[in-house]
Amino acid sequence: MPTSVKYLLIGSVETYSGKSATVLGLSHQLKQKGLDIAYGKPLGNCVQTADGSLVEEDVQFISHSLKLPENRVAPTLLALNEVSVQKRLRGEDKADYQQSLVQHYLQIPRGDLMLLEGPGNLPEGNLFGLSLLEVAEVLDGGVLLVHRYKSLLSVEALLSAKKLIGDRLVGVVINEVPTEQLEAGHNLLRPFLEEHGIPVLAMLPKSDLLRSVSVGELVKQLQAEVLCRRDRLDLLVESLAIGAMNVNAAVKYFRKRRNKAVVTGGDRVEIQQAALETSTQCLILTGQLPPPAFILNRAEELEIPILSVDLDTLTTVEIVDRTFGQVRVHEPLKVECISQLMSEHFDINRFLSQLGVKPAAALS
Repeated sequence: MPTSVKYLLIGSVETYSGKSATVLGLSHQLKQKGLDIAYGKPLGNCVQTADGSLVEEDVQFISHSLKLPENRVAPTLLALNEVSVQKRLRGEDKADYQQSLVQHYLQIPRGDLMLLEGPGNLPEGNLFGLSLLEVAEVLDGGVLLVHRYKSLLSVEALLSAKKLIGDRLVGVVINEVPTEQLEAGHNLLRPFLEEHGIPVLAMLPKSDLLRSVSVGELVKQLQAEVLCRRDRLDLLVESLAIGAMNVNAAVKYFRKRRNKAVVTGGDRVEIQQAALETSTQCLILTGQLPPPAFILNRAEELEIPILSVDLDTLTTVEIVDRTFGQVRVHEPLKVECISQLMSEHFDINRFLSQLGVKPAAALS
């Protein structure tokens, strides 16, 4: 085993790039290699206060998924929100968070390799001395960047990040690459980045399952009333369909989409019926008009939740779209999916060599 704990920060250029998913997928591979790993998220976002302590949802989920013992999970030092920023700006919070980092992360050895989830983007946390680069410098850690592919223009954000991070950059994971763009990614983007000193450790193809959201999350975001099948809010929605056309067009359109949520007016009974007979995970009815009893009965039989919202169609669609863009990996199915993707596409041996970590198998 390595003689001292090494630190790896998983960062991104922009929020919701897939850092938590990468931590999960990478951890499974590292454990298979016999490495004793630990995890922490110094700067938290989804923080609730329980008995005066900070609780971070991602930390809870990841440590539970990876079955990490308590002594392999480092505490979250600060909740980044409006309140904490105001306190800092007013001078009410004068804490030295880098000192806390030394105390809780450096002075307490945890395992062979500590994976730290970085802030949403590169500048975030600067106000508290907890930006990605500042934490990497305090802990003398490497940085793995996760970047969500949008087009070949992704190259610009990664080149800028390399200038900032320098030699601490262990490599990048480019994820959500659409199938039709994979060839350009492999033949153009990857060699160019490699030439510029940016190791591409994985290019992960886009997965509808990983971008899916649970019906329960839609209920929360839309503040919807659940009219039936409250027991099936764990269903995962992969796409969105709007039922605003005539019923024949709707049937053709609905058949092309899998595991969808359908947004339609509470008065569009024929559209609701067509949606229920295709691959639909939930019906979202606008205008607060209750559906007829036979629609509710059919949805009960098919185990499809029906939600009612006090919003117009456009606002409903905007909220659902935004929810897809801020998706979390808090479902076991997604953990399985990311683990599979990473094991197929992530170059674990090159990664360990870049980081200077030798797995247990190589030392025996």
